[in-house]
Amino acid sequence: MLGKLISFLTNRGTGQVRARVIGENFAVSGQLSPEQLRQVSDLGYRTVVCMRPDNEGFNQPAYAAMETAARALGLEAHYLPVVPGALTRDQAKQLRRVMTSSKGPVLAYCASGNRCASAYAMASRL
Repeated sequence: MLGKLISFLTNRGTGQVRARVIGENFAVSGQLSPEQLRQVSDLGYRTVVCMRPDNEGFNQPAYAAMETAARALGLEAHYLPVVPGALTRDQAKQLRRVMTSSKGPVLAYCASGNRCASAYAMASRL
């Protein structure tokens, strides 16, 4: 039961990307897998931002694997690891730079999408 809940919350196991649009050209999602990046590209996103530190959670793909898969599909990939509850102004500035330089819609992901939404809110106010 717990495994199914974790799979649902993190997008893993379903194959379907659950992106929540929270701003113009910006959406958030729970953890993605390298295999799901094809769907991310097909949905029109051009940039992915990983806001989850490597080894934070069970069965989490390493950022290097995500970056390799993203670049193979022509997606920009950025690593902006944020420890839950510890978002800094500098990290928000980095996200703002990614948002303004992206050539299309951005999809940021973490464990649930909430960290990304908080970072977006802060970055939007800078």
